[in-house]
Amino acid sequence: MLESLFAPKSVAVIGASRTPGKVGHDILANLLGGGFAGPVVPVNPSADEVLGLKCYPTLHQYGQEVELGVIVVPVAHVENAVRDALDSGCRAIIVISAGFKETGAEGAVLEKKIASMCVSRNVRMLGPNCLGFINTEHNLNASFAGTMPSPGGVAVVSQSGALCTAILDQAAGRRMGLSKVVSIGNKADISEVDLLKALARDNQTRVIAGYLEDICCGDNFVKAAEEASTAKPVVILKSGTTAAGLKAAASHTGVLAGADTAYGAAFKRSGVIRADTFQELFDFVTALSMQPLPKGKRVLIITNAGGPGTMVADAVEKAGLEVTSLDRNIANALRAKLPSAASTGNPIDVLGDADPERYVAAIEAAQNDEAVDAIIVILTPQAMTRPAETARAIAAKLTGAKPVLASFMGGKGVMPGRDELGEAGLPEYDSPERAVEALKAMYEYASWKQRPPRMVTRFPVNRRRVERIITRNQRTGRLHLGEVKAKSILDAYGFRIPEGKLATSSEEAIEIAKMVGFPAAMKIVSPDIVHKTDLGGVQLNLASTEKVRDAYDLMMLRIREKAPEARIEGVYVEKMVDTGLEVIIGMSRDPQFGPMLMFGLGGIFVEVMKDVTFHLAPITSEEAVQMLLATRSYEILKGKRGQKGVDLEAIANGLQRISQLTTDFPQIQELDINPFIVGEIGGTAVVADARMTLRPIVL
Repeated sequence: MLESLFAPKSVAVIGASRTPGKVGHDILANLLGGGFAGPVVPVNPSADEVLGLKCYPTLHQYGQEVELGVIVVPVAHVENAVRDALDSGCRAIIVISAGFKETGAEGAVLEKKIASMCVSRNVRMLGPNCLGFINTEHNLNASFAGTMPSPGGVAVVSQSGALCTAILDQAAGRRMGLSKVVSIGNKADISEVDLLKALARDNQTRVIAGYLEDICCGDNFVKAAEEASTAKPVVILKSGTTAAGLKAAASHTGVLAGADTAYGAAFKRSGVIRADTFQELFDFVTALSMQPLPKGKRVLIITNAGGPGTMVADAVEKAGLEVTSLDRNIANALRAKLPSAASTGNPIDVLGDADPERYVAAIEAAQNDEAVDAIIVILTPQAMTRPAETARAIAAKLTGAKPVLASFMGGKGVMPGRDELGEAGLPEYDSPERAVEALKAMYEYASWKQRPPRMVTRFPVNRRRVERIITRNQRTGRLHLGEVKAKSILDAYGFRIPEGKLATSSEEAIEIAKMVGFPAAMKIVSPDIVHKTDLGGVQLNLASTEKVRDAYDLMMLRIREKAPEARIEGVYVEKMVDTGLEVIIGMSRDPQFGPMLMFGLGGIFVEVMKDVTFHLAPITSEEAVQMLLATRSYEILKGKRGQKGVDLEAIANGLQRISQLTTDFPQIQELDINPFIVGEIGGTAVVADARMTLRPIVL
């Protein structure tokens, strides 16, 4: 594992420098100044001693094994330094030096070479191009960060060394103790996956905070992140975008999968709390590291001013949390301790002249009420306000059974109170909305932890038929499957497909229409035409033989005019689908994380509003329902104001069948069922149109 990195018994600095301000000097100084108890060995062929320690030309000449080697030499000398460290018995190596794959192809080759050297000797390597590593439990600062953080329960993993230093500075300002700080740099060997696995089992770490620009192994990341999130909160600030969002996608699902959708879906699956900004990263980590998780979403607000209290109540509702009320008996008892003008509703308004005792009375009432899951305390600076005393009084009364977050609004006047809150380990925010967002993150993580065990349903299907269709089309290079073949595949996986058949003449179309029954629908079949409607390739509600004949002839005329080069296989004639709500379900395969399922309403909801939701396959029945709940249009699905809802279970079932299909067949790159027509409960959901794209065979 990573014991030799996390807790080495001895450390060598290969490239130690006598010049203050040089990286090799500062790392050695940090090792000595941090209080590391083991031997520290400087290596520099041009120096006899550095910072009072005997210096060696090579580590090999030291003559004893060293567990951790920290390499800080110019890139041209890194390979020899790595070899020297390996030959000297190092069991972990940190390469601080830059100049590798971030500089181009030549650097990438060298990076791969030194990583292979380490792997061949079963030695783990951190970096290259990184800040280094800190472990406060072992007084180990093998980095060139400016300060040694105070010990605590937050571990930091960052792909950016510069962001590590910013995090260290911010943590010091918030009095947040850190367990470990790991700058992973180029991730030639040790990656976020390795660190998530290790930190999940690290007893000193209560919360994992991360900054990532990319994720190297999607499946492994999801597994490691889920394992870590099950043990403790994982908060990640992700920058950059996926390759999936940059390619030209043929399906609605592919287009709507956007630049960053796959990461969001992966985080949702694995329980990772996503921070969208650097501020959110710290806001969430502060709350999660200092307070217990809420048991529910019922929030009580305590304030000394009506306006801020209303602001918090609005923010709570918008966040999907609940503004609760005190139990009547508890409220009556509290009322006796407050002035008559005070309010014991929610927010509890202790009035502008509130002393610490009023806040304490309100805090005690909220903590004693089983109908309250979380508390937000607001203080604004009035002339008679005593922020520091109030903060101390509040902190002294906390039981630790419920999360309490504070917002002391203002500047200079409330700073003494903020300092006291920080000293007491009480999360504090300069705006109440930030406190609410942190509480929302806590609630959503707590809900994820309480999720039922993942049980993926397997439906009886006809895999053999799907294998034949996919294999035949991949071999002939026909990767875009139109409606007929796509529907045949979906039929094999239990979807209801309207009765229909391919026609190559108007007379055949009439006979098929008679067979399936009027009214009929007619659609052009061509491997070269994706958007049939745009070219006049769809005719609906054909109620007679004359209309079928006229529609066939007109369709052929229009297609020849608008797409003269298109290969026409014929016209698909099928029974018109009964009316219902049109939804779209589909899949787009991300190169990192695999199949991403998509759901949304059809029409304007998907085309204009882009009201869609994504989830990684395979999904459970509960996760399929969560996809429906995540859309803004969910109220339309379940029915409102006297309108009957649609069969939500049918949609969830369809999503699960797509999940099974696309995990069974990784050859499917994209899939759209659009529209998927769903009726009222008890009806049958029908595939009205569908298309698929296959991946090419890789030789």
